[in-house]
Amino acid sequence: MNFYLILLPLCTYILGSIPFGLIFAKAQGVDIRNQGSGNIGATNVARIMGKKIGLLTLFFDLSKGLLPLIFARFYFESVPERDLIIALMGFAAILGHCYPVFLKFKGGKGVATAAGVFLGICPVAAGVGFAMFMLIFQVYRIVSAASITASITIPVAVFLSCPSRDFFYMSLLSSVIIIYKHKDNITRLLKGEEKKLNLGRKP
Repeated sequence: MNFYLILLPLCTYILGSIPFGLIFAKAQGVDIRNQGSGNIGATNVARIMGKKIGLLTLFFDLSKGLLPLIFARFYFESVPERDLIIALMGFAAILGHCYPVFLKFKGGKGVATAAGVFLGICPVAAGVGFAMFMLIFQVYRIVSAASITASITIPVAVFLSCPSRDFFYMSLLSSVIIIYKHKDNITRLLKGEEKKLNLGRKP
């Protein structure tokens, strides 16, 4: 079982490291790292490349967190260490997106991949996080504020809805990393300088 505890998180880390936003933008001749905020995630891709490429990036970033955990939930259904394996895999996927080995450990902020992870391990908590994200986004149209709020909410929702200490501890660590990755956004939010996302609507 120790073999799985090492190999599977390593595999999900590598999968999480695939920079889909960068790949899709480069297919259109654009290095997204040199545009907008320089982030490889769906928000910056949508701002620079348009809604369709942004949604495509969102889908693939979410899927690289979701699909491995769906596999693990069924494959390890009767294994005592199941929750620990899944928690390590989920955390590794988020870590891969935030610190990808393919980009010298300079990656995205992990929100979409984390959404996929929690959708795979604790759908109720994922739903609560999504609801909080949409509430804040609809009010302020600021993705970073919505993402930070969702990241704070998720561990509480996991604690209340998922009877697994492994999932709870993983959600706490993931939340810390995602909020840390938003440190520049937090500075801009405090200064009132953070940009709104107004795709398809007038600013």
